Amino acid sequence: MKGGSEMILVIGGAGYIGSHLVKELVKEREVIVLDNLSTGHRWAIDESALFIEGNLGNEDDLNKLFSNYKIEAVMHFAANSLVGESVANPIKYYENNVASTIILLKTMLKYDVKNFIFSSTAAIYGIPQEYLLTEDSSANPINPYGRSKLMIEEILKDFSKAYDLNFIVLRYFNAAGAHESLSIGEKHDPETHLIPIVLQHLLGQREKISIFGTDYDTPDGSCIRDYIHVTDISHAHILALLALLSGEKQNETYNLGNGIGYSVKEVIEACEEVTGRKATIEYVERRAGDPARLIASSEKIKNELGWEVKFTLPEIIKNAWDWHKKK
Repeated sequence: MKGGSEMILVIGGAGYIGSHLVKELVKEREVIVLDNLSTGHRWAIDESALFIEGNLGNEDDLNKLFSNYKIEAVMHFAANSLVGESVANPIKYYENNVASTIILLKTMLKYDVKNFIFSSTAAIYGIPQEYLLTEDSSANPINPYGRSKLMIEEILKDFSKAYDLNFIVLRYFNAAGAHESLSIGEKHDPETHLIPIVLQHLLGQREKISIFGTDYDTPDGSCIRDYIHVTDISHAHILALLALLSGEKQNETYNLGNGIGYSVKEVIEACEEVTGRKATIEYVERRAGDPARLIASSEKIKNELGWEVKFTLPEIIKNAWDWHKKK
């Protein structure tokens, strides 16, 4: 497929998940990355992709890009995604995640680009009522981050009816791991994700690990989450893109998770086992709004698009550990 004049635009392709998607997508398509590098990294962008520094909410940046290149589809990874920050600074989240995305969608329609892949989140579900969350589970986000993502999901439905926009929404659970080449991996500032925090501690870069709450209604009292390798997420995006472009699937929503829940304590123990090192743990109060468990059913995307989860939790941790040691 690679070599045609039409290109795939990846917004936020210098970020953690976006850069891993780009690394896989360039094997098949011509790719343009638009990123303002506010949280992404220039070194993370595959050299086969064309990089343009700019903002998804800047009409001049977008008009220049869409007028200079033939864009076939847009994949959007450029949201702000820290739950705590969204509570403290909701303006930032509604401006970037909602208002700027509307500017992007308007520009796409102006240039007759009608194919859109949107990165959404398990945060749209809020406090789950079921053990396994399906795409039909109630959406009741409990923070501005989750609400901003759900707003765009609803906007996409309206745009589809009014303007013939074709979209696929992918709701992630907990992304983790590094690319098999170990050339890119998970690097946030500040780091808020459990697996890299534990690995940084085991490398001597953090004094201890905090477990937030030990009295949840779970077997060991700590929160349970669903961890999915970032490369598995990337492959799901490519399957979704191909299905969208072929007309096989349009205006669909899919969960991306392993379907297996691991508690915070179990993840720390798995990290200790993989690394052969012992963690220092402190137990602190719960964080506001943390559900006891978030576990995905991904049967829909497996059945409809043939997606497969290839990485187990120990493999995710081993892969991430190899990358963190190499840095």
